[in-house]
Amino acid sequence: MKTQIPYSILELATVAENTTIQDTFANSLDLAQQAEKMGYHRFWLAEHHNMKSIASSATSVLIGHIAGGTEKIRVGSGGIMLPNHSPLIVAEQFGTLGNLYPNRIDLGLGRAPGTDQETAQAIRSDRMTAVYQFPDEVSRIQNFFTSSYRGKVRSYVSEGVNVPLYILGSSTDSAYVAAKKGLPYVFASHFAPAQLKEALNIYRQNFKPSAYLKTPYTMAGIGVIAAETNEMAETLSLSMYQMILGVLTGNIDYVKAPSVITPELRDVINHPKVQQMTQYSFIGDKATVKSKTKQFLEDTKVDELIAVSHIYDHQDRVASYRIFSEIMQEL
Repeated sequence: MKTQIPYSILELATVAENTTIQDTFANSLDLAQQAEKMGYHRFWLAEHHNMKSIASSATSVLIGHIAGGTEKIRVGSGGIMLPNHSPLIVAEQFGTLGNLYPNRIDLGLGRAPGTDQETAQAIRSDRMTAVYQFPDEVSRIQNFFTSSYRGKVRSYVSEGVNVPLYILGSSTDSAYVAAKKGLPYVFASHFAPAQLKEALNIYRQNFKPSAYLKTPYTMAGIGVIAAETNEMAETLSLSMYQMILGVLTGNIDYVKAPSVITPELRDVINHPKVQQMTQYSFIGDKATVKSKTKQFLEDTKVDELIAVSHIYDHQDRVASYRIFSEIMQEL
């Protein structure tokens, strides 16, 4: 009997034009509640700073909000950018969440800043030192969750609490870390696909079984914009391409409603760098997205997919995730 591949959501709490931050958080919760009914396995929240279009900056707070409004779906970080934080504080925050919502909280850890360099410096002045110490900082967090840990500095709220750790990456560096520590590995192929297959191979070939994981476990991010027709999906995708244009030009703005394709936007869509960045963004009707998803799974053999949808209208976004859940249940 074929085992269904788990499918999950990565939420950035994107702020649409003419809406408020409160609207955004309400929509995130509504999406999580509906995703729970649709069979999604996890609902992860990203960490970003100094971006007017993304409201998931206080990630652990938002995780608590989502977990408190749902019943069984796993809620976690995709991820906490560890060099921005003290391992002790991360352990205390997620230990608290793990106590409040037992066996439902995940802690995904990455080493990117989740922002520009100036903001990263404002977050933590010794950040680059922490980047180089990333494997050791992960070990410190693991110690804080160990029931037998007796260090002088302890995180009592996290000791013995079941909060699984995941290593996130967008290049090959973190693949080695995840493999050496015997932890699950999550690749950000939804925006940085270039080294996906190489990173997965490195992780699988170098994986060392641990107390946390006996065999390799991989997750990969994909972009999904699904609609009733290919034409509708392509129209919805214009909001995503407008976001990409803002990132590339340094003019990050709220998520805009789909507009007509201007010559500038067409150039963006067809630009080789954008084509490469959106290689694993699957846009189309159910049959189109299903075909691309099936091919991706065959090519990568990942154990789980985590989807992100940059769509302006909340109901259109929910509909896209509903179509994707149907696809995953049929594969």
